Amino acid sequence: MGGPVLPGRPGNLTADQEARLQELWTATLRVFGVQVRERSEDVGNSQQTGADAVTQDKKAKKKKHSMFRRQKEEDDGEVSTDQDDKYGQGKEFQQVIATQDPEKLRNAFWSMVKHDNPDGLLLRFLRARKWDVHNALVMLIATMNWRMKEQHVDDEIMKNGEGQAVADSSSSKAAVKKEAEDFLAQLRLGKSFLHGTDREGRPMCFVRVRLHKQGEQSNTSLERYTVYTIETARLLLASNVDTAAIIFDMTGFSMANMDYTPVKFMIKCFEANYPESLGVVLVHKSPWIFQGVWNIIKGWLDPVVASKVHFTKNLEELEKFVEKSHIIKELGGDDPYEYRYVECNPGENDQMSDETTRQRLVEERAGTVREYEEVTQEWIADSQNRAALQQKRNNLAERLRSGYWQLDPYVRARSLYDRTGLIGEGGLIQFYGEPQTPNAPKPLAAVPHNGPPPLQHRADDVD
Repeated sequence: MGGPVLPGRPGNLTADQEARLQELWTATLRVFGVQVRERSEDVGNSQQTGADAVTQDKKAKKKKHSMFRRQKEEDDGEVSTDQDDKYGQGKEFQQVIATQDPEKLRNAFWSMVKHDNPDGLLLRFLRARKWDVHNALVMLIATMNWRMKEQHVDDEIMKNGEGQAVADSSSSKAAVKKEAEDFLAQLRLGKSFLHGTDREGRPMCFVRVRLHKQGEQSNTSLERYTVYTIETARLLLASNVDTAAIIFDMTGFSMANMDYTPVKFMIKCFEANYPESLGVVLVHKSPWIFQGVWNIIKGWLDPVVASKVHFTKNLEELEKFVEKSHIIKELGGDDPYEYRYVECNPGENDQMSDETTRQRLVEERAGTVREYEEVTQEWIADSQNRAALQQKRNNLAERLRSGYWQLDPYVRARSLYDRTGLIGEGGLIQFYGEPQTPNAPKPLAAVPHNGPPPLQHRADDVD
């Protein structure tokens, strides 16, 4: 079930956008230590593509990585600026390039891809940086470093998940025990949760602000919980619905619930590390005392992100964004869903101990990755056979997607959403229906990972 392909996504690129994508692939592969082929285009081509600029830049300057520092100055005569670098990613990029093992960056990238289309992931960074290849590369590499070194997204947060938190909550080490208990407390409270879709078919994350009290959990556990929720939500996205909706339920809000530190962290996540992932943010039933708070928060937001924030005062206004049948009863809608945390099941992560199968699947995926990188270089270099090579890339992207879901239970601990059947075997996503118990038969209503077709796309989703 597929919906219309939005502009700037795989399958709907202008010639210039495709050239920018090729240029970013070239630069990215070089950072990863991949030997990049020279591009062969007709000499009479009057318009130099981004890939040509990178190739010529490399020939002209032998100093390692100098092309990344000067690429923008040479591209169309423009001068690179840092006016949009509010998180200091330019400086971080240079440090990473100078000190980080290229293979580790490469592994971090392909780990982030998961079930996504690799082109789709790169295009997020290009759209976020207004198709500036240099700035997109800086953002991408800084994000890989953030995932590896700061948050340990794939090797700790998602790998250990809820099951390890349960084990750590009995630790004799006070700090370990505290972090685990804080993480689990937020899940059990239902401070935020994933459920259902809005009118555009976007997965929804509900945040019940009244359940947060400043100081109840450590900043580390708040950050871990935030990243865990975002990463889990990413598993619900697909090629035709590649953004999510967040609904902040402000019912019962008081200043005791206001905590600027986690708000700043969430903003940084979406602006710096998960670009182009927000479709809409709904602030529902905010009281008058929130007006001053919002004026402060709005000043921190990128204008594009701020434009996606909408305030809804009642059910009728909320229905502009979410069908009444999809609005949970708690907010006055017809969806009877009530959040309930389902505790971890004994043995639910046993597959993660099967090192033989995991290694086989990891090696299979690595082989597909190498093939994808090779064909991508052919696609960049050979303009005469680009359509056929693009089809090969599409086929390989599908192999990566299906292969990820085979690998998933061996590298990611099961979550609440696996236990309740929202995330099903093989990447089947069931947004609605009776929750599954571990031994229940698979629901007949399960849909492919593409999810429900969007009814129509809002202007907010079009970059």
